[in-house]
Amino acid sequence: MLVTDKKTQVRRHLIALDHEYVAAAGRVTKFDLVVDHAKNATVWDVDQNRYIDFLASASAVNVGHGNAHVVQAIQDQAAKLVHYISGYFYHEPAIQLAKRLALLAPGRSAKKVSFSTSGSEAAEGIIKFARSYTKRPIVITFQNSWHGTTLGAASLSAIDPNMHRGIGPLVPDIYHLPFPDPQKIISGESLTHFSNRYLNELQDLFKHDIPADQVAAILIEPIQGDAGIIMPPQAYMHGLYQLCHENGILFCTDEINQGFGRSGKMWSIDHFNLEPDLMAVGKSLASGMPLSAVIGKAAIMDALASPANATTTAANPICCAASLATLDEIQNLHLVERSRELGAFAKIQFLKLQQEFPIIKQVRMIGLNGGIEFAPNQAEFVTQLSEYCFEHGLIIISTMDHILRFQPPLVITKTELMAGIQIIRQALQQLS
Repeated sequence: MLVTDKKTQVRRHLIALDHEYVAAAGRVTKFDLVVDHAKNATVWDVDQNRYIDFLASASAVNVGHGNAHVVQAIQDQAAKLVHYISGYFYHEPAIQLAKRLALLAPGRSAKKVSFSTSGSEAAEGIIKFARSYTKRPIVITFQNSWHGTTLGAASLSAIDPNMHRGIGPLVPDIYHLPFPDPQKIISGESLTHFSNRYLNELQDLFKHDIPADQVAAILIEPIQGDAGIIMPPQAYMHGLYQLCHENGILFCTDEINQGFGRSGKMWSIDHFNLEPDLMAVGKSLASGMPLSAVIGKAAIMDALASPANATTTAANPICCAASLATLDEIQNLHLVERSRELGAFAKIQFLKLQQEFPIIKQVRMIGLNGGIEFAPNQAEFVTQLSEYCFEHGLIIISTMDHILRFQPPLVITKTELMAGIQIIRQALQQLS
């Protein structure tokens, strides 16, 4: 599959308009792609070039582009009610969705839901609910985390200094711990010892710097997405969970990137069989429609008084209808299982690619969800690699400058996977 290299007047005109009127702060530019339409795991641009999608709109369309059941739900709801403020009144799609999410969340505790429109707002909501319930000010997150870009969510995040530069002061009393990346294991060190070393550093922090009784919550991505699909050891996660509950600290998770089947489980925290106190969800919650939520234990959710987390457009009925249809499709198409099975298949293919091209340092695959890592000094090479792929009909981007981010829609076929990987192989052959 070859993509034409010409830029039509339409594409040039649209990109020029974007550069003239859209602030650079709202964009992370990758390619000159002006998307026209998409279906399942295929994207077409305004020049009618066709691309295999290995990004899924940043893991926001797990059920695929243009899913017929989701589209129909959107159309039916739009004909019935486009919007009415859910902070003042009620509508059935939001009530149905809240119940469904509460029952779908990990663990057996009674849950409640608070809706918002973006993952950033959901992450920020965790700050409010946790502080209100515990009456404590401090929230701890992790380095290389991405929780969003509103002021509170940017304060929680620690992956790019431009998220903090020039906008301070940030939300106070937020601290970032080193993330327990297993790649940082010292030679000869066991996973248990590695986990204990990182947990001991947290305990030392409590002893010498931050009193544990002042910490409201620890927020963690059970699998760091933007950092390159990094999963901490079981021993660390269970130790962190225990440490939180021993000190009255809420154990909170961010499932915005990794939820809804992306990792081969419904939730990435399911890999550890732990029940969060609070959980942020978004992205594929409504197949990319602007909807997010905090899901939490009922007693914690009841601690924040009205109207502290109410917004005009939260729980838009069209978005809620899209979410209900999305959850139907995850179940009906067995996408959690499909993610697990196709992820195992994709891992084998990428490992074969690594054998052919040792410039690939590591292949991490957890469900249909991967980080293909090169050496840190290969950032320019990885940029060229992703650009070659784009020019030849494959959307795959880099993260952390030297890692290919692999997150296709969960409905992608094996044929499409193999075709996309073949484009990566061709790119490696040409550029290596």
